Amino acid sequence: MAKSKACKICNKIYETGDKCPNCESKESVEGFKGRVVIINPEKSEIAKKLNIKDKGNFAIKTR
Repeated sequence: MAKSKACKICNKIYETGDKCPNCESKESVEGFKGRVVIINPEKSEIAKKLNIKDKGNFAIKTR
């Protein structure tokens, strides 16, 4: 199983490829703290606090 990476720009968690599938950034880290799954970003209070506008898995904090 591939090691998960989190984008430093948008905090999206992904496992394949060198670029973030969300923002196309190549800045990623393997060390991150916390994980949140956003299903409905329009109604989610967590998504608003973390400034997330898309569905998916996101890291709460990247190192």
